[in-house]
Amino acid sequence: MDFSAFSSQFLVGLSRAMILFVVCAGLSFVLGVLRVPNIAHGSLYMIGAFATFTLSKLIGGSAGFWIALILAPLLVALISLIAERALFCHLYQREHLMLLLFTFALMLIIGDLVKIVWGAEYRSVSAPPLLKGTVSLFGASLPRYNLFLIIIGPLVAIALWLFTNKTKIGKISRAAAVDREMVGVLGINVSWVFAVAFVIGCYLAGVGGALITPTVSITLGMDHSLIIEAFLIVIIGGLGNMWGALVGSLIFGVTQSLGVLIWPQFTIVFPYVAVVVVLLLRPKGLLKAVW
Repeated sequence: MDFSAFSSQFLVGLSRAMILFVVCAGLSFVLGVLRVPNIAHGSLYMIGAFATFTLSKLIGGSAGFWIALILAPLLVALISLIAERALFCHLYQREHLMLLLFTFALMLIIGDLVKIVWGAEYRSVSAPPLLKGTVSLFGASLPRYNLFLIIIGPLVAIALWLFTNKTKIGKISRAAAVDREMVGVLGINVSWVFAVAFVIGCYLAGVGGALITPTVSITLGMDHSLIIEAFLIVIIGGLGNMWGALVGSLIFGVTQSLGVLIWPQFTIVFPYVAVVVVLLLRPKGLLKAVW
């Protein structure tokens, strides 16, 4: 293992971690505000990926991917708003086990709908011309698109922090997470506060699905492995803690990437070993949970 190989794998792992963070930030936000363990979050990520494929093909040209990157997450947000108003808003007071079963069933339904609409074939999206090729960074050759992902992750973190701490709706969401009854007594429509929080969380799932398309094959089942990783990251970071989701994503993405250099046959094991170690040392997560 030389420094160049280490740097290359570390940067690739960092870019993978940023994708995980974008998705996990949405999941963590929904967990923190609504107390809903949304297993269907991964399915919305998958819809974002398939919608990006379709839109980029329909629009075509060098601008196709960029327009799809904007429109696909908005489509996911619209779907999530309909689901929240029709289904989720009636279930917030139910036990977590019932919510788990409900969102699991919703994941299966969405999976079948995606199969009906897009079929079972593998799909792919090319990176835009601006982000094709490689750059040299710390003695390593890194695809430009991966560098783009590394930049996007912190921007999403800052934007979400500004929303939750500097905007009125963000502050109301934080207050509703602590005491929803008191927020309602003040004359605020808590139902719509929850709807906005849910849509924002699902929108981030759509953003993650759109961003991942140039790096993986788009296929049915891509939501299953993602949602397992996302919940593990949210747990080790601290339930509902956005910065914990960022730290957990970094641990998960980087350990998986560096595992290729250390023991290639068991690469997939390394992030889960890291999760076990973290939970043994910090059972409640690395940062303070909001639950």
